[in-house]
Amino acid sequence: MLLTAKYVIPITSPYIEDGAVLVRDDKILDLGPASQLKDKYPMEEVRDFGLSALMPGFVDLHTHLGYTALRGMFGDLPYADWKRHVLHTEPFFTEEDWIDSARVGALEAVASGITTIADISASGVTRIPAQEMGLRARVYYEVLTTQKEHAESVVHEGLEKIERWKDECGSDLLDFGLAPGPVYGCHPSVFQAIADVAIEKNIPVAMHLAGSQEEADFIRYGSSPFGVHVSEHEQGKLAAAYPPWLPAGTSPVSYVSNWGILDVPGILAIHCVHVDDRDIGILRDKQVRIGYCPRINAKLGMGSMPLEKFWAAGLTIGLGTDSPAAVDTTDMIDEMRIGLMITRATSSERFVQASAKNALRMATIGSAEALGIDDKVGSLEAGKQADIIAIDLHNSHQNPTTDPESAVIYTANQDNVKMTMVAGRVLYDNFVHVSGCDRDAIIDRARALRVRIREEVSDDALRRSLIEHAPQDKQDRYNR
Repeated sequence: MLLTAKYVIPITSPYIEDGAVLVRDDKILDLGPASQLKDKYPMEEVRDFGLSALMPGFVDLHTHLGYTALRGMFGDLPYADWKRHVLHTEPFFTEEDWIDSARVGALEAVASGITTIADISASGVTRIPAQEMGLRARVYYEVLTTQKEHAESVVHEGLEKIERWKDECGSDLLDFGLAPGPVYGCHPSVFQAIADVAIEKNIPVAMHLAGSQEEADFIRYGSSPFGVHVSEHEQGKLAAAYPPWLPAGTSPVSYVSNWGILDVPGILAIHCVHVDDRDIGILRDKQVRIGYCPRINAKLGMGSMPLEKFWAAGLTIGLGTDSPAAVDTTDMIDEMRIGLMITRATSSERFVQASAKNALRMATIGSAEALGIDDKVGSLEAGKQADIIAIDLHNSHQNPTTDPESAVIYTANQDNVKMTMVAGRVLYDNFVHVSGCDRDAIIDRARALRVRIREEVSDDALRRSLIEHAPQDKQDRYNR
């Protein structure tokens, strides 16, 4: 099939006005001016998208789709408070709840023009809706323990899970990796154990790193509000188990580097907000790939990643939407726009590298490079997978325009995505899901889940308040 549109944006080459892309089976065979390709392939069926931009699908470098059902529950909270609230809801989720929540996130991803997701969770359930809806995905299983003696066992348990999931899914669109837990909830021996396994078996690794001031203070000074996440018993274990040189008096980047995790080839570090020039040097020397999530950094007051310094250091940088429980939408266009504006507002080089063209690169080929899959996706090139989206540019607020790259960034949003294709299969067409999923049923289940979670969390908060304020001899009646 020959896909034509007013604009074709290959990403790795200049955009083509009145362009076309030839798709056969799951691959791109050719692209160029529509008139030339129509002459070259006269028998090919043509589908014209009119005043639209055809471009590679977005590669969402960092997601937590299992949290989608929590969107809007904890607005206007700073990072540490938001994190505590989110973690408090987790015990109320069943495995099926996590799947239903992730299904809503996957629905939105497809409708937003996202063709690849990289998801981190302690459940791995995103693999299920990703496969159901035809998304390309890398699912990282989160491994954590505060106890040194359990480090190797939890890592090997994680390894067994991802190997089993890979066998079960049997799809070229899905692969799996490991993710150590955050530094405030993870014994550093876990970092070394993951590094050893990942290097030996060539397993992808991603981790949250230097994302908040609280994390930086925990490593440098040994103090953190995150101690409230665990019981007093667990806090005691944590304090006893961490090495004697903590507080380390150093940065999170230096800390995890000392434990070998940054030696994993192609490791992906998410956030990297609280870094100095020495940290950037470590990240550069270790060839760490960076995940930029500007919306969550801004909304939760986490800080701003020094994007221009990372560009100057030659680091590979991609873009991720992070958690719907914080940013509410899985919208890569919004992520690009906000990230670009934050960088322009804070950078002395704001009009050199902080351009619409580079924002599009981060959301496509940059993220693909960060995942090590840029030989397959991230740009429109002959021989690559046909992961293609069409973005409608015909609306009044988008016209007139002569720069489609700027138009996508500054005038479009997820609602302007009219077609999403993964490996040559159309998943979303004319603003309608066509992958066979029951959109209404998925949303109804998520709404019911949301109501139940709110009620159970509210009841539990009341119970804990009663225990806290009740006389000692009355506490047992509430502590059930």
